[in-house]
Amino acid sequence: MMTAARKIIEVVPSLLAADLGRLDSELERVRAAGVTWVSVDVMDGHFVPNLSFGPDFVRLVKSKGLTVDSHLMVANPETVAPWFVDAGADYVTVHDEACRDARAALRDIRRRGGKAGLAVKPKTPADSLVALVGEYDLALVMTVEPGFGGAQYLSYVEPKIAAVRRAIDAAGADCWLQVDGGINEKTAAAAAGAGADSLVAGSAVFRAKDPEAAVTAIRQAALGVRR
Repeated sequence: MMTAARKIIEVVPSLLAADLGRLDSELERVRAAGVTWVSVDVMDGHFVPNLSFGPDFVRLVKSKGLTVDSHLMVANPETVAPWFVDAGADYVTVHDEACRDARAALRDIRRRGGKAGLAVKPKTPADSLVALVGEYDLALVMTVEPGFGGAQYLSYVEPKIAAVRRAIDAAGADCWLQVDGGINEKTAAAAAGAGADSLVAGSAVFRAKDPEAAVTAIRQAALGVRR
């Protein structure tokens, strides 16, 4: 069995929960805690029941010097993904449930110069993430049903996180294992204990009285139980 070089724990604030009227100050507050990477949730009102950001917002965030992960919760990811690569997103993550051919979609993102991510909803089995190890740079296991921020973390997903962790390690793959949904200081420990190393957190960061302290607490909780 090969063993992948383990990545550091990253806390990735989701801008869906940020005060966009004060975006610069919101970003500075999390930068102070060592954040270099943020998540932009892209929702189309079809794949999930909400609307959110487009490529121009990614361009704006990239201009602030941050790594940007565009999480595409859209019904037509093969069409939409190139827009976000062109906008400068570092990672473009598509949902297996929405792809006609997930392998082809991931390869197209990489061919265009982006890093490719593959996501699954809580009730979707880990099969595609396991089968396609090596085709993506980021595996995203949703720990809430996607669509709205502030939902409660679903602990029943943890065995799936662990299964993907085993597949990544067995392949020696250089990729992130990300979780998104309901992440806070308490649940971060559970997700990291199952094998996650990239923790997307929205409400727990931007709606905290002290976002810098919130990021630090989430990171420390995850490091304390790291596998």
